[in-house]
Amino acid sequence: MTPDSTQTPNILAQNHVDVLIVGAGLSGIGTAHHLQERCPNKSFVLLEARDTIGGTWDLFRYPGIRSDSDMYTFGYRFRPWTGEKTLADGPSILKYIRETAAEAGIDKKIRFGHRVVRTQWSSKTQRWTIWATPKDSEEPVAFSARFILNCSGYYRYDKGYTPDFAHMDDFEGTIVHPQHWPEDLDYSGKRVVVIGSGATAVTLVPAMAKTAGHVVMLQRSPTYIATVPSRDDIAMKLQRWLPAKSAYLLTRWKNIARSIYIYEMSQRRPKLVKDFLLKELAAQLPAGYPVDKHFTPRYNPWDQRLCAVPDGDFFQAISQGSASIVTDTIERFTPKGILTTSGELVEADIIVTATGFTLQTMGGAEIFIDDERVVISEHLTYKGMMLSDIPNSAFTVGYTNSSWTLKADLVSEYVCRLFNHMDDKGYAVYVPRANASTHGQPLLDFGAGYVQRSMDQLPKQGPTWPWRLRMNYVADAVSLRHGDLDDGTIEFQRPN
Repeated sequence: MTPDSTQTPNILAQNHVDVLIVGAGLSGIGTAHHLQERCPNKSFVLLEARDTIGGTWDLFRYPGIRSDSDMYTFGYRFRPWTGEKTLADGPSILKYIRETAAEAGIDKKIRFGHRVVRTQWSSKTQRWTIWATPKDSEEPVAFSARFILNCSGYYRYDKGYTPDFAHMDDFEGTIVHPQHWPEDLDYSGKRVVVIGSGATAVTLVPAMAKTAGHVVMLQRSPTYIATVPSRDDIAMKLQRWLPAKSAYLLTRWKNIARSIYIYEMSQRRPKLVKDFLLKELAAQLPAGYPVDKHFTPRYNPWDQRLCAVPDGDFFQAISQGSASIVTDTIERFTPKGILTTSGELVEADIIVTATGFTLQTMGGAEIFIDDERVVISEHLTYKGMMLSDIPNSAFTVGYTNSSWTLKADLVSEYVCRLFNHMDDKGYAVYVPRANASTHGQPLLDFGAGYVQRSMDQLPKQGPTWPWRLRMNYVADAVSLRHGDLDDGTIEFQRPN
């Protein structure tokens, strides 16, 4: 149903706030916390399409679900992670998010079951009107706000990505996508094939191998995989010696520095990093294991995200014989499994398609400026959090080479600085304005399938900062926390 833009003003008045936050997952709760702490005079509400807090960490229920970034950088800057696990399990992360919301009273400001379907800016009123469809109704509810902060992530929650494999309907067993894991799926003693080689696949394989008959990871091409300790011994020692916040901050910066070093080395000396990674993993596999075939990607380290496995559990499953790898392309599905292009039949009772996300920008909502619909791919990204010519709006998307929350925290801190600056100067509107000579370029030089499939849906970037997307936390931290807000590219407007 198309929202009615003529809804009566009194309905909007009942639902008006200064700031409307879309999404109550990791980013949304963090944004609300920053806003409440740094801009206490701003009213706000969170609209969440689902029935609960947590976003990704409530949605995904597959075996072994965990973070693929260390928790000392994946946790919020303002709330120390005190758990022992470096790569925490999903339930622990979900508990952390929900406790953060409850302790700050943010959970009381969430409207659950409200999916945002359309947003429209009025240049006359200098406000956004937001239409959200309640879960059990086709009739949208209207809200209004001065600012919109979109924290809905970058993929569709209701639809994971599965390629159109030939003859999928012929398979007589069970096909599951990790994004839609059945609670009652029993894989004990079963033959399982996991299609994919990314973070989800390398998490699923060792977790399922504990009770399955055998698990095969069927990959088209390998991914770089590195073992990390399940516990950070330095962090544990610092927690014994120092107050929790101090220990957390020191561990956080240690891990930030390490991740930046590894990424920069991967960019400057890729062969050195590649040789190191392959040597490390070969030492954890049986002698003579075909590392070149199964673990040597066709790209350099960090051209795609590096997969981390705690205490080498993935390699242990292979060494123990409970899991194996087949590197080949899929010819077609058969009643008993999958036939590869080379002619090998990989038999299965259960097939898991760990084949990625369906990318979605701005939660799938339509965006209008007055009566003109916004085509996101025609706009430039400003400081990695706003779009050119879109007023009073920001979004949160994390780093591809580091923890999501590092960027999420910076975005929240920046918009709070901006709101306070506008209040001090008496401004009502901000709009990033790109020079007409600034030509758009692809947003990401990143090989992940979900990015490559959806490049035409993404905004563009310019040749230099602030229109250039950066993947460097330190550079962003300096400029976003301390840089000039009135930098010549943001246009400020007084109230009408």
